[in-house]
Amino acid sequence: MRIITGIARGTKLKTLEGKDTRPTTEMCKEGVFSAIQFQVQDRKVLDLFGGCGQMALEALSRGAERAVIIDNSRAATEIIKENAQKTKFMKQCKILTADWKEYLRAAKGKEKFDLVFLDPPYAQDILDDILRKLQESDILDKGAIIVCESDKDGIPTPVDGWNCKLYRYGKSHVTMMRLPEDM
Repeated sequence: MRIITGIARGTKLKTLEGKDTRPTTEMCKEGVFSAIQFQVQDRKVLDLFGGCGQMALEALSRGAERAVIIDNSRAATEIIKENAQKTKFMKQCKILTADWKEYLRAAKGKEKFDLVFLDPPYAQDILDDILRKLQESDILDKGAIIVCESDKDGIPTPVDGWNCKLYRYGKSHVTMMRLPEDM
């Protein structure tokens, strides 16, 4: 696994051993960033299920302003910190060990994000719940982009008023949602 392009291009990233995390495949990551390539610059990124941090770090490499990366596993956040240091993005990252619900509750109304990555464990089937809580949290900026990764059984229900597009990369399904500019 590596950073595909940008200022950290080619940097190899460390991942957790075992089956506790499922890193986004290279093909899926390339597809996601091809779809949003002109909407990454100067964005404030939130990755609620960081894993190894690759999605947020890729966004930073492509010009995102800063990233908040959350994972509920201390082992995962240690890997994320190593990868952030390796890519030289540590100063642009806030890395927290926390449950996603706990983070959204604590962050409510305190900061705004333009780009959100959601890649929870497929078996939990919680994307609809996450999207509802995100909407209630008052942390999404106008025109924010939300990238949801799931299997075919976990595709989230489109939120009223949000532009929605579905992509498929092997067994992974990516739902991209964009909030209206006038919300």
